[in-house]
Amino acid sequence: MTNETSQVEEPTANAADASETVVPESPFCHQLRSKKFFMFDALATDADQYMDSSNHCWCYDTQQVIGPDGGRVHPDQCVPTRSCYQSAFA
Repeated sequence: MTNETSQVEEPTANAADASETVVPESPFCHQLRSKKFFMFDALATDADQYMDSSNHCWCYDTQQVIGPDGGRVHPDQCVPTRSCYQSAFA
């Protein structure tokens, strides 16, 4: 008998598995709600698609006009730079 040694290669992780999944940012936070929000069947891309004549909107998470970070809820303020922002694509 010959003394053979075989090398077993351990599987390496794919580059895609090693990196985190990047979620694209939506124009507005996923938690932003208004009466007009429920009339659209697509993702809002403009603040006018949220606001109606009542000019009232709220955070779905807090159910108030104040977000989880203590700031006022409004389409102009519920954007990716806000600390409590959540992408609608997540």
